[in-house]
Amino acid sequence: MPKVSVVIPAYNAVAYLLEAVESVLKQTFTDFEVLIVDDGSSDGTVEWVSQIKDPRVRLISQQNQGSSGARNTGITAALGEYIALLDADDIWEPTKLQKQVRYLEENPSVGLVDTWTVLIDQQGKSTGKVVVSYAEGDDVWKQLVQFKTVCCCDSTPLIRRSCFETVGLFNRELPFLEDLDMWIRLASHYRFAVVKEPLVRYRQHPGSKSTNCQATLEAFRTIIEKAFESVPAEVLPLRQRGYGRIHLYLAWRAINNQDYDQALHFNHQAIAYHPQLIFSWDFIRQTIALTLLKKFGHQTYDKMKIIIQALRRRRSTTNGQWGIGNS
Repeated sequence: MPKVSVVIPAYNAVAYLLEAVESVLKQTFTDFEVLIVDDGSSDGTVEWVSQIKDPRVRLISQQNQGSSGARNTGITAALGEYIALLDADDIWEPTKLQKQVRYLEENPSVGLVDTWTVLIDQQGKSTGKVVVSYAEGDDVWKQLVQFKTVCCCDSTPLIRRSCFETVGLFNRELPFLEDLDMWIRLASHYRFAVVKEPLVRYRQHPGSKSTNCQATLEAFRTIIEKAFESVPAEVLPLRQRGYGRIHLYLAWRAINNQDYDQALHFNHQAIAYHPQLIFSWDFIRQTIALTLLKKFGHQTYDKMKIIIQALRRRRSTTNGQWGIGNS
């Protein structure tokens, strides 16, 4: 039996799948199987995977069920003690599994171990930004319901298979934030931990499903209300903070969608739900961005963003700390 089962949902992602699979096969930890779940692709994914000679790679084909359905298929078919999720367009650093497996082996009370993430653009070039999380221990649930960063992206966690037997699989009824729903359910039963290194490269795409702000908000409302169905009264204020932070997040999404009015609406709603956000750096940054958009328009704002990303990449390469994927 393999120690780790790597589940890769794939839907018309053959353009990126090679890099993703190669990053798994180059892991320094080698006791794994790779389950590529072809979710009804029409881009030659089945033919491409069929050419892989490594016996650790298995192909599972199904009619399109969405990312949650594909993950559930892979988890159900997995043989490993630990489950690692990897989106077909993301990339792992070579020591990711080794460091995470070691952590779970040495800490039997931990159900999920995460890592930090470097953001890359569609071409695989680093944006110079690293998403970090310090969410560990027994209070991770409280951070999740406040919409704070816990699992940096879907490709970071390594999870004990037994955890899914306790909390169930991904909710296929949720069109958005199904990962958040899963992390909340896991955190209500298990301790989380983090390997504080950027061991995953997360690829950002223009026009991704996260740009649908209103539907994302509705999904969050479904998840959060369920999470607070039966909690002590002293925990209830966290729900308002969660609504505040999700509105702040959606304001950034609306800015990226070039919808100034919607961004301003979400920005104001964030403060209405959680007034203390007005003192946060994220809110201050967002207010500056909205002011620049109103005064100069999106073309100037986008140019400034490109310049900032270039400076961030140069700084990350110069200091050597986060020089990952800077091609």
